[in-house]
Amino acid sequence: METTKVNERIFLSSPHMSDEGYEMEYVKEAFDTNWIAPLGENVNGFERELAEKVGSKAAAALSSGTAAIHLALRAAGVGEGDIVFCPTLTFSATANPIIYQNAVPVFIDSNYETWNMCPKALEDAFQKYPEVKAVIVVHLYGLSADMDRIVELCKKHNVVLIEDAAESLGTYYKGKHTGTFGDYGIFSFNGNKIITTSGGGMLVSDNEERISKARFWATQSRDQARHYQHSELGFNYRMSNVVAGIGRGQLKVLDQRVEKKRYIYEFYKRELGGLEGVEFMPSNEWDAPNYWLSSMTLIGKVRPIDIFEALEAENIESRPVWKPIHMQPFFEKYDFVGTDVSEKLFENGVCLPSDTKMTDAQMKKIVEIIKELW
Repeated sequence: METTKVNERIFLSSPHMSDEGYEMEYVKEAFDTNWIAPLGENVNGFERELAEKVGSKAAAALSSGTAAIHLALRAAGVGEGDIVFCPTLTFSATANPIIYQNAVPVFIDSNYETWNMCPKALEDAFQKYPEVKAVIVVHLYGLSADMDRIVELCKKHNVVLIEDAAESLGTYYKGKHTGTFGDYGIFSFNGNKIITTSGGGMLVSDNEERISKARFWATQSRDQARHYQHSELGFNYRMSNVVAGIGRGQLKVLDQRVEKKRYIYEFYKRELGGLEGVEFMPSNEWDAPNYWLSSMTLIGKVRPIDIFEALEAENIESRPVWKPIHMQPFFEKYDFVGTDVSEKLFENGVCLPSDTKMTDAQMKKIVEIIKELW
């Protein structure tokens, strides 16, 4: 029987360790063997198992998804003054590494069909900036972007494609894992992601030489020498063996987490989808999302702030949809290509509590609170 403490905090998406204790087995092994370092069998194993899971030839376990994007840009040869296309409807971590490389971001609008990068806006951007060096695409909230069209455009213009799949581990596009269509793919294991290592990321690619180079950069670019020698700029980006142990255990329950996320989404859509002015995030026949965050838009008398405040009053966390990057004070000086789709999604969007530990009783409480606003 489900039990819920009165006013117990319901989170948007919080860490969820396996009931079987898989994570502790690997962590204990790291302690027992004294491999408390940014190398070891857990690091190697997590790279191998994640690559096998998604269907990539190679992977590098890193300290964050942001680090993975940064090294992907370096591997793509992006440098000072180079233009990089980036979706505007995303978290700033997608765009920040462009600045790390002293490159120039150009932000691309979304479309309503996917909530992700609009292929038409991307095509317009290619016409405006034919010298672009790389494209970063994001699979927002676990929804796949329209990859066929985006890949086709990148190949046509001979541009490196980087997939930010931080939110979409476990999502399939036409039967293939997101993060494996571009030249490089990025996954995040931050505390709120579908599986977590508390913090961490993974860079994947079929280009094994470039992944090997990324590992080299991530360990301070230490040359093979008896003494400490560095011929290139390096970074302290390697994942810890302890953290990687958590990741190996979490990877065993990824399919369970995706199943629960989909259950949560279907519950909300069934209970709230009929309310006036409510429209849930899109689904496409070629997309099998992980539904990392169940999200919807509101057009009408009930506004997102009404839901945020009503839920917060009951100690329940919810969030707006990402504020577009081109509207952020730090990035507003950079160009934007598109219309107002991303701005409208931000203005009208609500991310509902999507924690995989939620009980049915908690979910019913959430929808009852929301329904009372109508």
